[in-house]
Amino acid sequence: MEGHASAPGAGTILNALATGTGGAFAIDRETTAAVELTDDHSITGAIEGAPDADTYLIERCVELVVEEYGDGEGGRVRTESEVPMAAGLKSSSAAANAVVLATLNALGREIPREAALDLGIRAAKDAGITITGCAAGARASMFGGAVLADNTTTELLHTGEVDWDVLIWMPDERAFSADADIERCERVAPLADLVADLAFDGAYERAMTVNGFAFCAALDFPTDPLLDALPHAAGTSLSGSGSSYTAVGEREALEKVQEAWDDYEGDTWLTTTRTDGARMG
Repeated sequence: MEGHASAPGAGTILNALATGTGGAFAIDRETTAAVELTDDHSITGAIEGAPDADTYLIERCVELVVEEYGDGEGGRVRTESEVPMAAGLKSSSAAANAVVLATLNALGREIPREAALDLGIRAAKDAGITITGCAAGARASMFGGAVLADNTTTELLHTGEVDWDVLIWMPDERAFSADADIERCERVAPLADLVADLAFDGAYERAMTVNGFAFCAALDFPTDPLLDALPHAAGTSLSGSGSSYTAVGEREALEKVQEAWDDYEGDTWLTTTRTDGARMG
């Protein structure tokens, strides 16, 4: 009983730490999961390329799916990812979505994607890796496109289609969402409300740029990368709670941003948005 699935990461339109409302868009970088179910009732996990990484999230995803739709099976789960961990690119949401769907695939079950999404969010909360509930990033990863969601209730607030090239700069240092200073983020709530209004109107590029400056200030990240991007990109932001930055627009323009971002330590790469989300099998 083996199952496979994949799910994309996501960039940020609106960080949910200020008001609970979050926004994200799917990017064409995936996490893949393979699940083999067994009769021994134990669940073990492994993350390719990270032998010392905490595997509780992916193991909890298998456990929750089996509790709801299985018959007490154990299993082995392995993930492999193009989405770096602790970089603000929704790696945990991508992993949770991929593992939930891979486990369902192994069980031979098809359930509504909303139900699968909820299981992954529950696992993330149980793992203690999210403060806000990660609903926006998880939804973007599961369904693709651009999404706004109430991260406290997981309610979907808005969806839209985006068709951008995407540039990502990932510094060498990492930033964990659970370590973010909530009190400082709450101080930029008026700006977060403005970002939400812009996004509801479909002005995603302007929304993410305001978000970037607001949360760089709140989370003490430099704004220089945003300023480097502004003459060329349609929109730019700190992604998640850091440490990655994103810029969106036309590829030729983003290549100019990439020249500037390459002067910083870390890695840059170009990708695109995704209109589809997670895939089973």
